[in-house]
Amino acid sequence: MKIAFFDSGIGGLSVLHHAMRVLPNESFVFFADEDHVPYGTKTREEVMGFVDEAFGFLTGLGVDAIVVACNTATSVAVQEMRSRYDIPIIGMEPAAKRALDLYGNRRVLVTATPITVKGRKLRLLMENVDKHKLVDLLPLPRLVEFAEKQEFDSEAVREYLAHAFSSYDFSEYSSLVLGCTHFNYFKDVMRSLLPEHVKFVDGNEGTVKELIRRL
Repeated sequence: MKIAFFDSGIGGLSVLHHAMRVLPNESFVFFADEDHVPYGTKTREEVMGFVDEAFGFLTGLGVDAIVVACNTATSVAVQEMRSRYDIPIIGMEPAAKRALDLYGNRRVLVTATPITVKGRKLRLLMENVDKHKLVDLLPLPRLVEFAEKQEFDSEAVREYLAHAFSSYDFSEYSSLVLGCTHFNYFKDVMRSLLPEHVKFVDGNEGTVKELIRRL
């Protein structure tokens, strides 16, 4: 079986690597839309066009399933793509529910791209899972740009994250959700800036479990 993983850049590689470990007998294709990265600061219409073009290319390769390993593309385009293509299409969701289930005794900070934070899909997710209003949303638009330059622990990255985190009293927070696949590359620098009790949660494992269920 041929399974495609699609992202705007290198972020989806972390999801692909997880899938390769648990599905060692499958064939994988990875498509990174590096001509248009980052998606998170584009308009919804632009992202829909990029995803449509990528799906046309991937389905032309005869893939059996597509994993949209990009939270922004999932937010904007997955529902539309599912209506057009008769193959399993798996998207990425910010793992807010998992964070609340695991560590919901305190607040949860969901980091994501601006388009994901503003999107209807995330708003509906929050309405369903955040019954006690424990989740805060933090857009981090520059992290994708840093990741694509493979700049993971520079002084500029540290200053950017330190400033972004400075508005939050992390004694009130149990966890931080990495709501963009690119953000996994910044765990080390985030760890150095956050208290030890703050746990990281991402959607990689849940996405691969959903892929297995749909195959």
